[in-house]
Amino acid sequence: MTCWCSYVCIAMEALDQLLMACHCQSINLFVESFLKMVAKLLESEKPHLQILGTNSFVKFANIEEDTPSYHRSYDFFVSRFSEMCHSSHDDIEIRTKIRMAGIKGLQGVVRKTVNDELQANIWDPQHMDKIVPSLLYNLQHIEELESRSPSPLQTTEKERENPAELAERCLRELLGRAAYGNIKNAIKPVLMHLDNHSLWEPKIFAVRCFKIIMFSIQPQHSHLVIQQLLGHLDANSKSAATVRAGIVEVLSEAAVIAATGSVGPTVLELFNTLLRQLRLSIDYELTGSYDSSINIGTKIIKEHEERMFQEGIIKTIGSFARTLPTYQRSEVMLFIMGKVPLPSFHHPMDPGKAGENRNRLIQIMLLKSLLQVSMGFQCNNMLTALPSSFLDPLLSPALMEDSEIRLIVLEILICLIDRHLNRRKFSSISTVPDIAVLKLKVDKCSRPDTLFMKKHSQQLYRHIYLSCNEPTNMQAHYEAIYGLLVMISIELANEDIVVDLIRLVLAIQDMALSNEDNLPPYSRCALHALCAAYLNLICQLTTVPAFCQHIHEVIEMRQKEAPYLLPEDVFLEKPRWSKNVDHIETNLLFLQSKVSEVLGGSGYNSDRLSTPYVPQLTDEDRLSKRKSIGETISLQVEVESRNSPEKEERAPAEEITFETLKKAIVDSVAVEEQERERRRQVVEKFQKAPFEEIAAHCGARATLLQSKLNQIFELTIRPPPSPSGTITAAFGQPQNQSIPVYEMKFPDLCVY
Repeated sequence: MTCWCSYVCIAMEALDQLLMACHCQSINLFVESFLKMVAKLLESEKPHLQILGTNSFVKFANIEEDTPSYHRSYDFFVSRFSEMCHSSHDDIEIRTKIRMAGIKGLQGVVRKTVNDELQANIWDPQHMDKIVPSLLYNLQHIEELESRSPSPLQTTEKERENPAELAERCLRELLGRAAYGNIKNAIKPVLMHLDNHSLWEPKIFAVRCFKIIMFSIQPQHSHLVIQQLLGHLDANSKSAATVRAGIVEVLSEAAVIAATGSVGPTVLELFNTLLRQLRLSIDYELTGSYDSSINIGTKIIKEHEERMFQEGIIKTIGSFARTLPTYQRSEVMLFIMGKVPLPSFHHPMDPGKAGENRNRLIQIMLLKSLLQVSMGFQCNNMLTALPSSFLDPLLSPALMEDSEIRLIVLEILICLIDRHLNRRKFSSISTVPDIAVLKLKVDKCSRPDTLFMKKHSQQLYRHIYLSCNEPTNMQAHYEAIYGLLVMISIELANEDIVVDLIRLVLAIQDMALSNEDNLPPYSRCALHALCAAYLNLICQLTTVPAFCQHIHEVIEMRQKEAPYLLPEDVFLEKPRWSKNVDHIETNLLFLQSKVSEVLGGSGYNSDRLSTPYVPQLTDEDRLSKRKSIGETISLQVEVESRNSPEKEERAPAEEITFETLKKAIVDSVAVEEQERERRRQVVEKFQKAPFEEIAAHCGARATLLQSKLNQIFELTIRPPPSPSGTITAAFGQPQNQSIPVYEMKFPDLCVY
C-alpha cells in the first residue's frame, strides 16, 4: 500500500511539473485531465492524498490563463474543499492539516474564478453558502486551537499558522474582491451562520466577523453591509432580546467603521429602523409577549433583557451620530424629535392607562436617544442648528410632571449649548472662591449667537423659571438647571443677557421666599443655594468689584448664620437643610435694589435690572402640566374672556366651584355618550339601509343646504342701484330699483 501511495505521489509530481511547463495557449488541452486526477485524490479517504491533491490544485490556481475555458466547472471542488474545512478526524494534528488544506483549496478556487466572468460565477448563492460558512467555522474554533498548540517559541512561523488565521486571510481576500453587486451574496451567509449557531448572544464572535468584513470591503460598499444588518434586525424583530441586542451591537460597530467611508443614503434609514425597534421593544416590555395576545406556547419576555436591548439601541444611535457632520446631526435630531409623542404638537397619543405608560416610555427612550446624539454637538450658528421647529417641541416636555423627562430635556439643552466642553467643570454645584482654577474656555458672543438669544431667550428663561417651581425636583434637577444657566452665561451671553439672567435668578429667589405653590422645604433651600452658586459665578465673570463684594458678603453671612442656604450643605448625599425657611433675614438675601445699584454704576442697564422678572406664561405652558381637568376648564374660561371683543359688555364669568366642575365632568361624559351613539346609528344606517333610502336622505339634505345658501345670498348680496335712476315707492319715498348684474349695462371702458 505504501508503495502504491509513493507511485501516486511521483505521478502527481510529474503532472505538476508538466503543468508548470505548459504554455498558456495549450494549457486548456491538459487541464481537464489534470483536474480529473486532482478530483480522484480529493475523493480518497486517505488524508495525505487529499492534502496532495489540494496542493496540486493550489499550484494550478496560481497560473494565469490568457484564454478562458467556457465549459470548466468548479462545483465539485467548492463542495469538497468546504467539506474538508469541516473535518472531524480523531487525530487533532491530521484534522488541522485537512482543514487548512480545505481553506487553501477554497482560496485557490476564488483566485481562479473571481476575476474571470467567463468562468463559473463563484458569487452565486449556491457557492457562497458553502464557502463563507466553511471559513467562519474555522474562525469560530480559534480558541480551541490556541489552547492546544505548542509554545510559539518552539515552532517556526510556518508551523504557527493555524486554520483560523488562514481562514481570516482567505475571507479578507474574498471580500476585498467583491464587486458592488456581489456584497449581498457574500454577507447573507454570514448572517445565516450566526443565526444557525446562535452566535449573536455572546456577541464577541459576531462583532469580530463584521469588523473583518467592514475593513476588507471597499469603503463605498459599506452602506450595503449596513442595509443588510438593518434588514436582518427587522427580520428578527420577534427574536429573543439577547439576539436583537447582539445584532444591534454589531450594527453599532459596523456603522462607526462605515461612517469613516461612505454611508450614502442609509443615515436616516438606520435611525428610523433603530427607533422602530425601540418602539417594538417597549410594546414587548409592556405586553410581556411578542404577540398582541398571550396564547399557549407564546414566548414570555424578560423585562430586564428588553431594557438591555433598549439601552443598546440608544448607545448605537449615539455612537453613530457622533461620527456625522454637524448638518447631518441637526437633521437627525429633528428627525428623532418628530417621533416623540407630544400632545401639544398634535402627535398621536395612545389613550387609556396603558397608553399613558407606553407614551411615557417612548418619550423617555426617544429623549435619551436625542441626548446621545446631542453629546459633543458643536456648531458655529445656533440659529440654524437649533431652529424653532426643533426647539419648541424640545422645550415642551421640560414642563411635564414626569421628573425623569424634565431632567433629560435639561441635559439635552446643556449638551447643545456647551460647545467648549465646560460642562464637566461644573459637575457639582458649589460657591467657587476663584473661578480661574476652573480654566473655563470663554469666547466673545458672536452675532449669530446674539440673534439666537434675541429670538429664543425669553422662551429659555420661562422654561428655566417654571422648571425651578417643580416640587418633585431632586438634586440632579438643580444641578442641571445650574449647568444650563452657566452654559448660557459662558456660551451665549452679552451684557443684556447677563442682566436678564441675574433678573431671572433673583426671581427664582423670590419664588423660594413667597412659596406660592407650596414647595417642600428642601426645594426652597435648594433654590436659595442654586441662586447663591450662580450669582457667585456670574459676579466673577462680570468682574465688577462692588457686585462681587455684595455677593460675597451675603455668602459669608450665610456661612455663619444659615449654611442650609448654600450648596455645600444642600447638595450632598445626605443634605442638611432646614424646615424654617419662611422668614429669612434681609442680610441673608441677594437684594435686587443693591444689585441694580452696583451694576448700574458699571454701565449695565439699571432700569432693566430694577424691574423684577415675570415669566410670560403661555397657554401651552399651562396645558403641558395636564394636572387636572379643573385647570383646563378654568384656563378655557380665562382665554375665552380675554380674547372676546365684547369683553366690557359681557357679564361676569360664572364662579368655578366644585359643583360646577363635577357638573362639567358629568355633562361631558353624557355628551360623549350621545355623540358616540349618534355615530353608531349613522354607521349602521349606511351599512344596512337600501341604496334608494340613502340617496333620498342625502338628496333631502342637499336640497335643504341649497335653500339655506339661497337665503344667505339674498340677505348678503345687494346689487348696486340701476344706472337708469330710481323709482318712487308708495308714500312718495324714493326706492332703489334692484336689477340683476347680468342685466346691467356697463360703459364701454369696463369691457375687456
